[in-house]
Amino acid sequence: MRYSLRQLEVFLAAARHQNISRAADDLAMSQSAASGALKQLESQFSVQLFDRVGKRLHLNELGAQLRPRAENLLAQARELEEALAGREVAGRLNIGATLTIGNYLAVRMIADFRRQYPATDVALSVANTENIAERVASFTLDMGLIEGELNHPDLETRHWRSDELQVFVAPSHPLAAKGLLDDSDLLAMQWILREPGSGTRQTFDRALRGILADIHIAMELQHTEAIKRAVEAGLGVGCLSRISLVEAFQRGSLVPLQVPGRDFRRQLNLIIHRRKFHSAALSQWLRLCEESWSDILPAQSSAT
Repeated sequence: MRYSLRQLEVFLAAARHQNISRAADDLAMSQSAASGALKQLESQFSVQLFDRVGKRLHLNELGAQLRPRAENLLAQARELEEALAGREVAGRLNIGATLTIGNYLAVRMIADFRRQYPATDVALSVANTENIAERVASFTLDMGLIEGELNHPDLETRHWRSDELQVFVAPSHPLAAKGLLDDSDLLAMQWILREPGSGTRQTFDRALRGILADIHIAMELQHTEAIKRAVEAGLGVGCLSRISLVEAFQRGSLVPLQVPGRDFRRQLNLIIHRRKFHSAALSQWLRLCEESWSDILPAQSSAT
């Protein structure tokens, strides 16, 4: 064999970081050793895998074509190593999740998974839909759990479970005691919302189609808890997944508002690269995801 697995590791780390020194740090190598491994890989086959601009490395067309094959080859090699060591479901999984899923669902699922497969290390990254999709597409994450809608040629999207957004206010808000809201109420509100690019914002924008351009957005925040605190302080009206609001509604610090004329329902999805090798650990994690169903949501619905 004219290449080594270590050379492939350097190639993939350089593709992730676009910098050889950061790739070397990631692999606990010296910069000179990492640079030498990459140069040797290219020279052995008389190819160039990166376009070099200063210290930055950009995958060229050939490098981009080979990257999924290298990722899968290394994943299979690691699985073989675990099997030889007598650990069929082991190794490391890098899971991505959007904020609501990451903060309110994924941690419990990871705990269940670790109890079943203690030899597996699971790392969780929490970000918005766009960020998670980009990292799954680049093989930085093994898979993602997302709230947003996605159409990416390299990613397979699987429906996971249903969810619904909920409009809410502080108990002291003038609309807190009103039974049902109409469009005139929505237009009069000061909204505190998630940022563009998040799945929650995608659903909100779709639900308010037709009046969206006329609503008043007081604040855009990247964190669910920050939005809840701002609404509790009386700064405006929020709209988040009901998953994230159960405890606040139970203790009475926030109050749900019903909007029967608007549909806030959505789908939560699993995403995975179409060319991703499914190790035993990843296959079992996907099975757990597809079998899991949270029972924390109340039965009421604001959708028509």
